[in-house]
Amino acid sequence: MRTFRHETALYLLALLLALALRLFALGGLPLTDPEARWALQALGVAQGAHPVLGSQPAYVLLTAVLSFAYGGATNSLARLTPALVGSALVLVPWLFRYRLKPRTAVLLAFLLAAEPGLVALSRQAGSSILAVTFTVAAWGMWDRRLVPGAGICAGLALLSGAPLWAGLLTFGLTWAIWQAIEHRARAQAAKGGGPVTDETQARNEPSAPSDWLTALWFALGTIVLGGTLFFLVPNGLSAWLSGLLEYLSGWTKTSGISSGLMLFSLAAYQPLGLILMVVATVRGWLQRSRRVMGLSLWMWVGLLLALFYPAHQMGDLAWMLIPFWALAALELARTLDVRPAERSEVLGVTVLAFLILVFIWLDFLGLIEGPASSDQAMLRTWLMFGSFFLLVVSLLLVAVGWSIRVARYGAAWGLIAALGIYSAGAVTAAAGVRNLPDSVDMWRAGGSLPEAGLLQTTVDQMSDWSLGEIHSQPVTIVAVNSPALVWLMHDRAVDVQGALSPSSTPPIVISPNQDNPTLAAGYRGQSFVWRRKPLWNQAAFADWLRWLPFHQMAQDSETVILWVRTDLFIDATAPKP
Repeated sequence: MRTFRHETALYLLALLLALALRLFALGGLPLTDPEARWALQALGVAQGAHPVLGSQPAYVLLTAVLSFAYGGATNSLARLTPALVGSALVLVPWLFRYRLKPRTAVLLAFLLAAEPGLVALSRQAGSSILAVTFTVAAWGMWDRRLVPGAGICAGLALLSGAPLWAGLLTFGLTWAIWQAIEHRARAQAAKGGGPVTDETQARNEPSAPSDWLTALWFALGTIVLGGTLFFLVPNGLSAWLSGLLEYLSGWTKTSGISSGLMLFSLAAYQPLGLILMVVATVRGWLQRSRRVMGLSLWMWVGLLLALFYPAHQMGDLAWMLIPFWALAALELARTLDVRPAERSEVLGVTVLAFLILVFIWLDFLGLIEGPASSDQAMLRTWLMFGSFFLLVVSLLLVAVGWSIRVARYGAAWGLIAALGIYSAGAVTAAAGVRNLPDSVDMWRAGGSLPEAGLLQTTVDQMSDWSLGEIHSQPVTIVAVNSPALVWLMHDRAVDVQGALSPSSTPPIVISPNQDNPTLAAGYRGQSFVWRRKPLWNQAAFADWLRWLPFHQMAQDSETVILWVRTDLFIDATAPKP
């Protein structure tokens, strides 16, 4: 198979980019409730508490090993396993390089490294990105006849829980539909019709029975040894089976996330990929390319399953993002075919298109920031349409004066440069490292915890004032169902109760924001905004326009009260217990 210079170095560069985007300020944001649910199980395993494991033993047990080695738990440590596994996803295109061609595979590696949704999943505690990475890695290794590695990755994928089954259903339906298409194509070819083009050069040798047996043994060994942490956590062996039940139960309940919001997220986070994918898909089906037809079928099946699954989350789109960006990489590889004699002309058109597109974007920002009914808003609207008209006319003049190729490639690269900058902003927002006031992100499950740091600092200070050590005072959580709150206080003794006994007087209590005469009599209280959830379903058109550049949206807030017993304060006259 033909390669090109510096291919290995480019894959390493893509891996470094993926690690940088996934590890930078990894613990900056507090863990949300969905994240804390799994992180607390991992912490319990590391501390020898033998908790009941949920449906994601791969994440729980791998993170437990890290927590045990570190001697504790932090936000960064809770997210480290998904970040590392998500970074390794960029190496998977190498396994399919003979199908996609080497240049396209390298481009796909870079696109996956900076993909906003995949970056967001890799920076969240949980097994969603583990299921995606291990599944496609198992497929790629099996395709390359790396049978032991395929078995190990398949075993780890099965230990990843409910997210896996959505992917397996996607693959199963795609395979069944593709077989029907292939059967129809063979029937047409037998009648004298034109064959479907095949440029994949795939390996069609049937797998030997010994290969299946070897992969099965490695998969079973991974499930038994990895699922029980080498028999230290026996209940992990049965936990992975609950993932199927959890996925099936999702067909009977809703998540509150609309299908329209998931579709909008594709245009909001991946506009460049969306344009490239559409162009590649249309061209591929017109040319009857098996590669494009197969990838687009996989993408559409994954998208429809994610949309129609009642309990869907934004992370369910991950299964369609792999073929989505593979199609985009195919089209992006075509735009690299610029002849040496055309490069200066293409560069000039690229700069022109880029500058006009940047001006349109800046004008759009001024439009949404100003009053909607002013004369300035009308002027900016006309400027936007005028700029777009100027861009079209300029490209037509270039096509007539120079060549259509120069106009096409220059427009394509100008658009890629402009949307590339927008995508960089989308990546930082999805990663949680670009935080504007009241900003929200679609890919962050569980909403936001705006005052979690302030709440923890206050508890630490009160503990330090009373006993001289920030983690010494226990905390009692009353009638607040929030794993994230338990995780926030996990460095001290935490007691979760449904209701506080009238005879008990714990030193520090966290309760909902409601009248409580019993606590008010012997405690001092301070309210904190604990959780905020965006009101996506109540947003107007103007709200969506403002969200695009600033990611700001109206939110519903939940407040809790931190109660501290009066005798723990510095100015208290009673002796401290």
